[in-house]
Amino acid sequence: MAVKQSYPTSGSGPKDPGQTADAGPTGWGDPPAVRPALSDVRAARERLRGHVVRTGLLRFADDIWLKSELAQPTGSFKVRGVMNWALGLSAEERARGFSTFSAGNTALALAHASRQFGVICRSLLPDYAPAFKVESLKRAGVEAKLVPFSEMARWLFSAAWRNEPWAFLHPWTEPAMIAGHGTIGLEILKDLPDVGTVYVPKGGGALVCGVAAALKALLSGVRIVAVETESYPALSASLAAGRPVWITPRPTVCDGVAVPFVTDAMFPLLRELVDEVAVVSEERVKDAMLRLEHEAGLAVEGAGALALAAALAGPARRGPRVCLVTGGNA
Repeated sequence: MAVKQSYPTSGSGPKDPGQTADAGPTGWGDPPAVRPALSDVRAARERLRGHVVRTGLLRFADDIWLKSELAQPTGSFKVRGVMNWALGLSAEERARGFSTFSAGNTALALAHASRQFGVICRSLLPDYAPAFKVESLKRAGVEAKLVPFSEMARWLFSAAWRNEPWAFLHPWTEPAMIAGHGTIGLEILKDLPDVGTVYVPKGGGALVCGVAAALKALLSGVRIVAVETESYPALSASLAAGRPVWITPRPTVCDGVAVPFVTDAMFPLLRELVDEVAVVSEERVKDAMLRLEHEAGLAVEGAGALALAAALAGPARRGPRVCLVTGGNA
């Protein structure tokens, strides 16, 4: 499927979103991530009953609805994928303890899961992770190791987790993670059967792929818009290049999606499932954060406002629009 790249006007998108950086590898030898079947997402929905909140839709404007995940146990959508993964492990696997890498929200969700099963939890984090999230992780009992992003990238692309003793959760490519996130799509369609467009923040890609897979399995005409900040337009740049690339990042309030590359494993699935990419400015994100707080009563982190920022800046659409408000850990 051809993917349309959308760059809202009035200074809200980069003039050269395809600018890349020769920063290193984009894969570690694994095959491409697999599109979850509808049966996988439905199975995740059943597995997650009693473990996550079934969130509803909040009308923000005439044709814009908000799907807020702030009410989840850890304040973000991540608990859906993480708990689906943890619940699917054997007792022996869980007994090894949990490990991941994260900008904060995946680790918080994994800590929640580890408490449910009484096992240890550790996470590698970039050293620019917000202090609020780091302190929250420590209070949750997570062994949080902060490292420079370059060191985290080397660890990731060497697949160093394969040599560690813990049960490792890859937050982007793990099939159970993607299917768990897909339950958001099932809920949207249940509440708004005629939804026309869904805006989804794009970080590593698991969220947008899970939501898109679920929706497109049931509603062929729905459009999926992946939203990036102009400071981290990695998907836009990769699509322009026709391959996964790194970008040169800039400061951002959207730490939850601050991934300066697209991986070999996620690129084919993103290209298949995403209909359009919207790149929005940091200023528009901040404005959307303020509007969410003052007009909807939702105090969100930067990444949580990305979808609304794109919807407000973008063109009118046919049918109702839904914006995923992904987290409030700010």
